Parts: sequence; C-alpha cells; structure tokens
Amino acid sequence: MPEYKAPLRDMRFLLNEVFDAPSMWAENPRLAEAVDPDTADAILEEAGKIASQVLAPLNREGDEHSSKWNDGEVTAPPGFKEAYQTYCEGGWGGLGGNPEFGGMGMPKMLVGQVEEMVQGSNISFGLAPMLTAGACLSLNAHGSQELKEKYLPNMYSGQWSGAMDLTEPHCGTDLGIIRTKAEPQADGSYAISGTKIFITWGEHDMAENIIHLVLAKLPDAPAGPKGISLFLVPKYLVNEDGSLGEKNTMGCGSIEHKMGIKGSATCVMNYDGAKGWLVGEVNKGLAAMFTMMNYERVAVGIQGLGVAENSYQNAVLYANDRLQSRAPTGKQFPEKAADPIIVHPDVRRMLMTMRANTEGSRAFSTYASRWLDLAKFSEDEDVRKNAEAMVALLTPVVKSFLTDLALESAIEGQQVFGGHGFIREWGQEQHVRDIRITQIYEGTNGIQSLDLIGRKIAANGGASYRIFAEEIQQYIASQEGNDKMAEFINPLKAAIANLTELTEWVMDKAQNNPNEIGASSVEYLKVFGYTSFAYMYAMKAEKALEKEGSEPFYANKLATARFFVKRLLPKYISLTEAVKGGADCLYEMAADQF
Repeated sequence: MPEYKAPLRDMRFLLNEVFDAPSMWAENPRLAEAVDPDTADAILEEAGKIASQVLAPLNREGDEHSSKWNDGEVTAPPGFKEAYQTYCEGGWGGLGGNPEFGGMGMPKMLVGQVEEMVQGSNISFGLAPMLTAGACLSLNAHGSQELKEKYLPNMYSGQWSGAMDLTEPHCGTDLGIIRTKAEPQADGSYAISGTKIFITWGEHDMAENIIHLVLAKLPDAPAGPKGISLFLVPKYLVNEDGSLGEKNTMGCGSIEHKMGIKGSATCVMNYDGAKGWLVGEVNKGLAAMFTMMNYERVAVGIQGLGVAENSYQNAVLYANDRLQSRAPTGKQFPEKAADPIIVHPDVRRMLMTMRANTEGSRAFSTYASRWLDLAKFSEDEDVRKNAEAMVALLTPVVKSFLTDLALESAIEGQQVFGGHGFIREWGQEQHVRDIRITQIYEGTNGIQSLDLIGRKIAANGGASYRIFAEEIQQYIASQEGNDKMAEFINPLKAAIANLTELTEWVMDKAQNNPNEIGASSVEYLKVFGYTSFAYMYAMKAEKALEKEGSEPFYANKLATARFFVKRLLPKYISLTEAVKGGADCLYEMAADQF
C-alpha cells in the first residue's frame, strides 16, 4: 500500500533558513499579528498529520471508486465526505483567508507548504479546498461588502464550497467567445443561462452549498474578452437570515470519465435562468477572475510537486526493498540472495533526478510565494509594485516548469518499480495519471510558455526579466571570494548569462518574425526554469555549507545540489540550441501535408 509522509524538515529548512520567512513576517504588522515561528511550526505539524493519516489512505480509494453522478446529484468517493468534515473542523479552509470574514490571514509561503501536503497526499480531495480558496480570493478582492459578508464566512469554514466556472464546450483559452448570458433583473440580480464544462467539484455532497463564480456576458456587452463579467451563482439561494432557501435553477448535467484525478467530480454545469449577482464591475470579469489566477497557477505547480514527492517517497522504499542482481562493485548485502536495486547506478540516477526535481520545485514555489506575500502584505508601494512584476513573471514558470518536472519524476518513479509500476496496487501508475492534468488545466503549459516570453517579457521590453536577472547577479556578487560556493556559483553565473543572451535573441528575432515567440516559448521557459533552479540550489547550498558536518540533513542538501548542477542543469544548453533553431522549420510543410 502506497504511503505518504510530509517532508516537514525540508519545508522548515526553506522557510526558516533559506528564505528567513519569520523575519519578513515579524517586520509586517499584519503578518506579525497572524503568524510567528511557533505557530507556523504547529500548522505544518498538524497539516502533516491530516495529510498522512486522513487524506493519503483515501487516495487510492478515490481513484478506484471515483465520484458518482445520478440524476443531477454527485456523490463523492467513500470516506471523502468524512475527511472533508475533519478538514473543515480543523479550520484549514480559511488558512489564507481574510480575517475580517473568518479567515486566518496566513502568508502564502506557509499556505503553500500546507497545500503541498494536501495535494501530495490526495490531489482529488485537495482540489475541493483549492477551488474554494480561489473563489474566495476573487470574491474578497472584487465582491461588494454585502456579498463578502454573506458568503465568505461559510466558504472559509468549509460549510459552503466554491467552484470556478470559466470553460465552455466551444472555448477554453479563448474566453472572449463565451456564450453564457446574464440578463439584468429588476431586483439587481441577473439571470444566468448557458453551459460550462470541466468544472472541478461543481457538484458534490461534501458541503451543504456550492458557490459558483461564473463568467458570462450581458446582452449589450462588447465583443471579445472586454465584454465578460463575473457572477456569483449559488447552488442554493441564501435567505436574508443566512439560512438556505430554494435550489437555484442550475444543475449538473454529467461528470467526466477521466484519465486521472478520478476521485474529484469534473462537471458539466447547466444554467437555466439561475439567479446570480455581479462580482466587481460590469465587463471587468476577466480582471476579477485573474486576481485568483496567480495564486491558483502557483497552486497547480504545487499540486504537481506534491504528487511527485509522493511518488519519490514510494520509489525510495521500493528501491531499498526490491532485491535484484549485485552491485557493479560487488556484493553489498552478501547475506541476501541479491542486492537491493538502490545499489545500481541507473536506479540512483532516477531517484536523484526525482529528488532534485522535487526539492528544486519546493524551493522555487516557496520563492514565488514570497513574492506573492510581498505583493499582498507590504506597506511599501515600491516593494509592492516590484513584487507584482515578479509575481507576473514567475507564475507561468511555477505552473508549467514544476508540472512538467512532476510528470517526469512520476514516470521515473514508475520506472523504478519496473513491471510493478504498471500495476494499480502499487500506486505509481496513479501518480502518472493524476499529474498529467496539471499540465493542462488553469492554462495549458504551452499557453503559460507563451505568456512568459510574449506578455511578461517581450511586451515590456524585458523590464520584468531584468528585475529577476539583477537579483541573481547581486546574489552572485555577494558570494565573491567564497571558495566553498564556487561549484554552485560558477554554473549559476554561466546559466544566467546564457538566459539573458537568449532573452535578447528571442525579442530581437520576434521583431521580424511573429512566429518566433510561439516557436521558442516552451524551450525558453525550460531554460528559464533550470536557471531559476540553479539560483535556488545555490541559496540552499550556502545555508547547508554553513552547517556542514552538523547532521546528515545538510550533507544531503549538498549532495542533491551537486547532482542538480552536474546532471540536470546542463540541459539548458541543448534547450538553448533548440530555441535558436528558429521558427522557419516549423512552417516548411503546408497544413494539408501533416
């Protein structure tokens, strides 16, 4: 039976040593009031228990039995409803929420670590609080005071859950062509009509009400994305006294049969004049929706990381237990019929790749979460603006690079198991199937790559990129003369120089050929990702060197950093050459020749 153990030691290392989160929290009045090191440590400890003891045991159960649809009603897999109640009773749903409405106001750096544990132990379950948190973000930022007071407390408590309704059968990324309509009513509400698809946990029996945030267009709305508005549409109408009234004129037409995340319900939602209320301004729905997108896309990257960590843990257990052949250097366990497969170089390569990918991803998602916190909580306007630029730049990388690496890691984990990795009972094939969706939803990874180089870099002449590159250069300069760090700083120096030159190359080529952005985007993002990881590993190595010899943990940090620098970082070289292969070779064949 697959197991999951929260990687608490590594999380604390990142929070307390690498990024010194407690100092940032102490310097900010709002964060100082909400969290201190002892509180953060207690939260991590308890979240780890929930993840390993409550959620992980249901992961395979959800995959085997999945959510069930019957005449418009959806029943969650066995044990999910009880686990949801346990989760909500612990107050976990409001961890990052606005304290004014019952949330705990915790920083994303800490919330992200909790999210990793929840998603890593049971991604299908984890999607429910994740979508609720996203809906709360948009509502808190753009909803009227009346809507916030009426809905947020019960959403933070988990008594009511949330769903985000964007996609329609004919449109996914291109939301400007949605057909869902919103008709103004005399009482100030709107009648919402249309169909939405791929709505995660759009219907279920775990919470007593489900609050949908729905994108729709008014009859006189401008064409395209500038004509989209956002509406709050509850499953059950809420009376003035806060009690639930009649069911809204909406329903779940069916649920999808999927490759992975089978425990969660992916719904087709039909709206037939359902009563809804405007969130934010008319025709400004995309802006309201994108308030939560940076958080949600970082959360999706964390999803991939969490599941990959789960795969790694089980691969390590198996590699230490499975006997097969002898080590190339001779018998390591002469009392046994064969040595455990962990003695073999190729198995070591797979396990170290998984470890380096997950530890690098955890550091990078924590780093991005730090910028989210500065953008949200800093009282210095210049710091906030700088942080907002960094958040915009890093978000597509977190979402895309981390989920790509997560699938790679899960496949490596499956490979460690050999034939057993292909059978259901060991759990490794589920990890591969579950991670696959993270590369697709919340904006496919191809779209994230276009967003990075097209909107976040080329569109502003590389201004946001220069903020990032300058930070890395300053860090490199700070290590001048530190001979112990040379093995990490020199590769980082070469990688950032290459990325800067490549950024300029792409922007220059794109001026004469619009196809260059799209042709280079995926490989460019990966070069950006590997370079970013080199920065993360340098910072981690610096802290580990300070305590070298004190305990095995720090030696392991250094070993993983060396493996990354020597075996994984060089991938940026071939990816750079692929980018410079240009766009022309993609268009030598006519469409009808494919």
